[in-house]
Amino acid sequence: MAQKKILIVEDDRRIAQNISRGLQDEGYATEVVYEGINGRQAALQPSVDLLILDLNLPELSGFEVCRSVRAERPLLPIIILSALGEIEDKVEALALGADDYLVKPFDFRELIARVATCFRRLALSNSVETEEIWQVANLTVNVTRKEVKRGNTLIDLTAREFALLEYMIRNRGRVLPKADIAETVWSLNFDPGTNVVEVYINYLRRKIDRDFEPKLIHTRPGMGYVLKED
Repeated sequence: MAQKKILIVEDDRRIAQNISRGLQDEGYATEVVYEGINGRQAALQPSVDLLILDLNLPELSGFEVCRSVRAERPLLPIIILSALGEIEDKVEALALGADDYLVKPFDFRELIARVATCFRRLALSNSVETEEIWQVANLTVNVTRKEVKRGNTLIDLTAREFALLEYMIRNRGRVLPKADIAETVWSLNFDPGTNVVEVYINYLRRKIDRDFEPKLIHTRPGMGYVLKED
């Protein structure tokens, strides 16, 4: 079985390193980040299997990190580890998508137990039904069910439109040249004289962007197209 990797986003370096060493002793791989913006980026990497997150972070709060990561990775287990013990803080963090909340100071044995519980819950969920879901802002693409939503609105796409959207959302944040899109979605050697990519980009914009906010499909003149939340 592959070693599980746990990301620790905690600005107190002593606490972060102690947690990291303890988790490594339990057989987990770890990564430590000390502030919010880099912590969010690290949590979006597919190699991360669980996130332990403080709330009082420099540059970007743990609440915002939790909200952003949950939108991008709906299945990633998130455990909040914070000195904020008020019920309002717990409710807000759980509402933003955290799976568990542990108040400092804590017994390390309890943290280990909660980590194990998160992994058991995820394994049970995956054994019942494995679905591949991608999300950017309020756009959700369920690859398994071939289902697309903006918020709660179900959007009907043709097979080719879905293939284009799937390619873009799998490469979210990257500028995709028209030649790469044509080759991947249509298996075509790109002909600069054809406008098939532009036509289907416009089809997608009408269906998933025109009546919704934020706009997600962006043109980079001379370079290609990118799917992202500005």
